[in-house]
Amino acid sequence: MPPDKRVPLTPLKCEETIAAFPNAEIVIQPSPLRSYADQEYRDLGFPVQEDLSSCDILMGVKEVPIDALIPDKTYLFFSHTIKKQPHNCRLLQEILKKNITLIDYELLTNEKGERLVAFGFYAGLVGAYNGLLAYGKKWQLFDLKPAWQCLDRADMEEEFFKVKALPPIKIAVTGGGRVSNGAIELLTQVGIRKVSVFDYLYKKFTEPVFVQLRSSDYNARRDGKVWNTLDFYQNAQEYVSTFAKFSAVTDLLIAAAYWNPAAPRLFTPAEMRNPTFKINTIADITCDMDGSVPSTKKASSIADPVYDYNPLTENLEPAFSRNENIAVMAVDNLPCELPRTASRDFGRQLIDEVFPYLLSDDVKGIIDRATIVKKGKLMPRYEYLKDYASKDQPVISVRDSK
Repeated sequence: MPPDKRVPLTPLKCEETIAAFPNAEIVIQPSPLRSYADQEYRDLGFPVQEDLSSCDILMGVKEVPIDALIPDKTYLFFSHTIKKQPHNCRLLQEILKKNITLIDYELLTNEKGERLVAFGFYAGLVGAYNGLLAYGKKWQLFDLKPAWQCLDRADMEEEFFKVKALPPIKIAVTGGGRVSNGAIELLTQVGIRKVSVFDYLYKKFTEPVFVQLRSSDYNARRDGKVWNTLDFYQNAQEYVSTFAKFSAVTDLLIAAAYWNPAAPRLFTPAEMRNPTFKINTIADITCDMDGSVPSTKKASSIADPVYDYNPLTENLEPAFSRNENIAVMAVDNLPCELPRTASRDFGRQLIDEVFPYLLSDDVKGIIDRATIVKKGKLMPRYEYLKDYASKDQPVISVRDSK
């Protein structure tokens, strides 16, 4: 699998940070993996050195290797600990032991609880691209260059002309957040037209089209009461899926909606065997095992993104084994396929939404809400992690993703 090459700040974003916050200094740790070479930082005058002991704040993207944690520092990265993920128990233990302050990007939110920094848009963008790639390969229509082999987004867009070979298929995109927005932007850039739910269901087209589906489009209360969005989020178990009307006309499904385990699946394995089930390719960007899409039985890799699901046996088979199978793309780290472009946007979010409070007064509580551990102690809102952090766990190696 290609390594994670993303960075929190690109060379130009480092330069912009210094311009906006003159009292800040930035030091770069060398890495042979990053999508931005060490020399690109040096060219703009930033020191590149292994020793970071003089730094107050250390920023990465993925988890820091346990043996690289420096005591008494403040760290920002995606820690993957708030759901008590077993593989990072030891990481949180060491952070507590070493008197470290941990700020998690995933928890940086505004007063409404909306996330301020995320890679979700690029998950949607690349996920939709991979969905088209899978469909083109399944039906031998075109052969898109994998996104991870492209230098950046602009290089990937050079491939779009190949999609003109797409027949008048129907594509359904679920969701209304960053991920679905990325998928919709990709489809629009490719030249595929968005249509209304009514037209999607009941009209025929001479060109490929797509529709955006919200929860209200494919769920309904069991008792027949009128749709209420707040009620759905609070009482998802009281709803049933009505997705069958869409699966009967859809060729390519791009699943980009957050799924509550209490909510119904989009469809069942039995429904996938029904002759009316038309979907033959699924790009499951959510990549939830045993989630909303039952054919997603494992995560695929960037290097090998597609596998086949046999609806008759419910087993997985090699990609594109037979036309009767459903091609499934279920890569769980899609933004890593466009690391340079995704990193540029992530840095933009940090400079605009986070640094004013991280490097000055946290008047809106943005940093406080995202701080899991402060100087070796769990913050009150994360004390539920106490039992998780006190478990007797073996040391687990965490991949170095400097």
